[in-house]
Amino acid sequence: MNSLNTEAFTLFGQHILWSDMIGNLLGLIALALGWRRNLWSWPVQFASGLILFGAFYGHLTGSAGKQAVVMVVALYGWWQWNRNKGQSGDGHIAPRFASWRERGALVGAAAVGTVAVALLFKAYPSLSWDPWPDAYIFVGTVVAMYAQARGMVEFWFAWLLVDVVGVPLNFANGYAFSGFVYVIYGALVLWGMRDWWLRSRESARPVMEGAPA
Repeated sequence: MNSLNTEAFTLFGQHILWSDMIGNLLGLIALALGWRRNLWSWPVQFASGLILFGAFYGHLTGSAGKQAVVMVVALYGWWQWNRNKGQSGDGHIAPRFASWRERGALVGAAAVGTVAVALLFKAYPSLSWDPWPDAYIFVGTVVAMYAQARGMVEFWFAWLLVDVVGVPLNFANGYAFSGFVYVIYGALVLWGMRDWWLRSRESARPVMEGAPA
């Protein structure tokens, strides 16, 4: 993995590492596949986490640990989508809106998780350079991936909220490439949100008696 931590190129005066570039691009591909409800979204997300874990392991323990959690959630997503891939007529999962109870659970988990992780980062400064935004992005990512695994349209809203903080934070900290990738994330999120929203309405539409299925 040492070769992945070498410089790939320079962008806006920032040195872009191979690991940062490949990991972020795989994450972008995973999100695009998620938009299409393609099962391969999860293996690609796992590969992204694996590359970034290998790049961080040994010198950025906190970042490596976060990628380990992302890989676990990716395995859960793969399992969930395999179980439910026949729900829609096209052989993929059928997007749905979460219930109010599920939404409350997601918001509560995000709030409590962000506070808990931020306090952990503050107690162990070596785990993060910017505890609160870092915790918000990390927990928000896990919540979004969980909602995606459950086929909830709300996962796109969660990604959008992550982007709102992730884009300016990356540019402010000098990670121009990551910031640029987050901008593309935002565009994909808007398109994906629209697609899943429309599909969820089609799935919920009752079939009239005598009408073709």
